[in-house]
Amino acid sequence: MRIEVIPVLEAEKTILGNLIELYEYDFSEFQNTDVNSLGLYGYSYLDYYWTENRRFPYFIKVDGKLAGFVMVCGHCYVSKDNETLFMSEFFIMKKYRRNGIGKTVAKEVFNLHKGKWELTIHPKNPVALQFWPAVIEDCVGNAYSVIENVPHVYDDELALVYLFEL
Repeated sequence: MRIEVIPVLEAEKTILGNLIELYEYDFSEFQNTDVNSLGLYGYSYLDYYWTENRRFPYFIKVDGKLAGFVMVCGHCYVSKDNETLFMSEFFIMKKYRRNGIGKTVAKEVFNLHKGKWELTIHPKNPVALQFWPAVIEDCVGNAYSVIENVPHVYDDELALVYLFEL
């Protein structure tokens, strides 16, 4: 199995937008969100990934096929410096889950952007609550901190935030 993390070109923005709709649909289970009058969730920050610094969109491909995406940015909820990066969105399509692809991709993205990281987890997302701590511990051992009950990350819940450095 060949796993690739490929930067998304601006000309491919519509493809990424389509995948984000699938991600938002999956995430609506935890966030209790609804589609708009066009039947879409929408993602208001998409264009910024090609107009602002410190924003990095990536496609995930498995054996040449689209399998998800990762979006990294400099907007953090806890860290208020200009060094820390934030794993803003991370999505693996269901067909590709539970076989190590997510862990491989997360590690590759962290290696592409060595330094300080902030990562949030929705407290009602049981898969993320197992996945991210395991990946972070695999990358940095116990050299991370966790901040609970962080407001203004999710509309309906207080977030769990992990801080670490690679």
